[in-house]
Amino acid sequence: MSLISLEDVEIAVGGPPLLEHASLNVEPGERICVVGRNGAGKSTLLRLLEGSLTPDAGRVRRREGINVARLEQAIPKGVTGSVFDVVAEGVGRLGALVARHHELSRRLAEGGEAPELAAVHAELDAHDGWQLDQRVEAVLSRLGLPAEAPFESLSGGLSRRVLLARALVSRPDVLLLDEPTNHLDIDAIAWLEDFLREFGGSLVFVTHDRAFLRALATRIVEIDRGRLTSWPGDYDDYLRRKAERAHAEAQENERLDRRLAQEEAWIRQGIKARRTRNEGRVRALQALRREAAERRSGPGQARLTVAEAERSGRLVAEAEHVDYRIDGRPLVRDFSTRILRGDRIGIIGPNGSGKTTLLRLLLGEITPDRGHVRLGTRLEVAYFDQHRAVLDESLSARDNVAGGEEFLDLGDGRRRHVMGYLQDFLFTPERAHAPISALSGGERNRLLLARLFARPSNLLVLDEPTNDLDVETLELLEERLMDYPGTLLLVSHDRAFLDNVVTSTLVLEGGGRVGEYVGGYSDWLRQRPAPAATPARATAGSREPQRPRGRGGKLSYKDALELEALPERIETLEAALERATAAVNDPNLYERGRAAVEAATAELERVQTELEQAYERWERLEAERERLAGGG
Repeated sequence: MSLISLEDVEIAVGGPPLLEHASLNVEPGERICVVGRNGAGKSTLLRLLEGSLTPDAGRVRRREGINVARLEQAIPKGVTGSVFDVVAEGVGRLGALVARHHELSRRLAEGGEAPELAAVHAELDAHDGWQLDQRVEAVLSRLGLPAEAPFESLSGGLSRRVLLARALVSRPDVLLLDEPTNHLDIDAIAWLEDFLREFGGSLVFVTHDRAFLRALATRIVEIDRGRLTSWPGDYDDYLRRKAERAHAEAQENERLDRRLAQEEAWIRQGIKARRTRNEGRVRALQALRREAAERRSGPGQARLTVAEAERSGRLVAEAEHVDYRIDGRPLVRDFSTRILRGDRIGIIGPNGSGKTTLLRLLLGEITPDRGHVRLGTRLEVAYFDQHRAVLDESLSARDNVAGGEEFLDLGDGRRRHVMGYLQDFLFTPERAHAPISALSGGERNRLLLARLFARPSNLLVLDEPTNDLDVETLELLEERLMDYPGTLLLVSHDRAFLDNVVTSTLVLEGGGRVGEYVGGYSDWLRQRPAPAATPARATAGSREPQRPRGRGGKLSYKDALELEALPERIETLEAALERATAAVNDPNLYERGRAAVEAATAELERVQTELEQAYERWERLEAERERLAGGG
């Protein structure tokens, strides 16, 4: 028998139904990931499974005696007390008694008075509460949580770990997790993956983290336009089968529309049709009309447009032997790097390690204690920081982006009407005019991106841009960033996002060390100093922080392959440069018009830049190879 069953459930929260005739069974031991657009009803589905929400129609059945626990998407307000107190709340009324006994015992151990302790002790004896005390202690130990720390003093990531402990201490048969990776750093996400693989109950979770999804899900449940569809298997299988279904649905809709158009043309023949009409055919036409009217259109495709400024100089930023401390603690130590136009750099590190500080150093917003940072020329910076970015709550979504103007200047001579621009970010006219307070977390993040991308830039700085975005919007953002002609600095804990976007990574490895690696997150895992090391626990070494690490007196395998391939690439680029130079020098070029001249000039500049970068990379790797070979 299923643990929880939804039978023909319907529910609406204003507007179209979030779920229509939805059915779902949660079986013992499975791990279900719920996917769908922002606002599709994923959190609503979790609340239905939990029992905190009642459907408008249909039934929700639960196996008698099962225990269901839910971790909410947002950290709830008003949670106070020690970590022990908060976790103990997960076992109900006796949990409060256990927490009280813990507090009185601590007070007594510190030399204070605890006159109630005997009475609390007796009540725990009477209700066999000691098992609960041991259970709370065991969960705190397993999750590495500080029992006495005040909950309100914790970071976002640690707070969510405490709330997870509160859910787990009740020993749930079904655990419901709503965006569990929000506010967690990469280490914490990896820990959570391992923990949930060993969890013995059933798991239903919502996440935008595709690496997390791929690691855990045994079944995908999709919410799309009120329909709930179950897809057995992993995420990649779901994507393939979903594409096949979308193609079939489009063909069926096209067939329906074609037939409806034919029947409408027949009925419009007027008197001729009325004289010869077939009553059955008329009824069939009416049925076709109803079917077309009831068809709920797809959610639309996001189209993210990034405004572009004039190209920056070739050098964007250069740091030389930079040190920076906060309260005596080294965040950055002896750090050097060179960022060139077109680089896409990811910044990785645990929460609190100094990722945002490193960004501000590279942008010249703060002055290093030692060393210096040199910025390039013609920089136009657009900065996204979801924790510091502020939307004007008194304005609509439209006015937050356009400031009352009708048109936006997106650079390079492109102008867009603000409503058309916001539709690209999935804002309907109704939502575009809605007050900010009415927007969901995902909508607010899309609006922040819309406002950011409306500003022409050639240096894009994104500090945790992926939280609350649905997977489809995430993938589109990836595409736009990969096509962005400027320079990108990206802080993110989303491993798949880093792998798909960045070309190199800066890793805060602890003690002020900043390592530089070619590639994204997965490349860093292969190149990092030792398999056990993480950004928070890497051990000190003799490696220069700004260079790829060599092992055993030679380049890494990946760097050695790159060095071997570079001479051939340089020859290819030199030949391409000759052709591009000849094209620009061809007198006939200028007879073909301005567009042809600009295209040829742009091609020459592109090849020149790529050739310079290839030479520089070859020189850097060759110097590193010689250094490692000589033991220096």
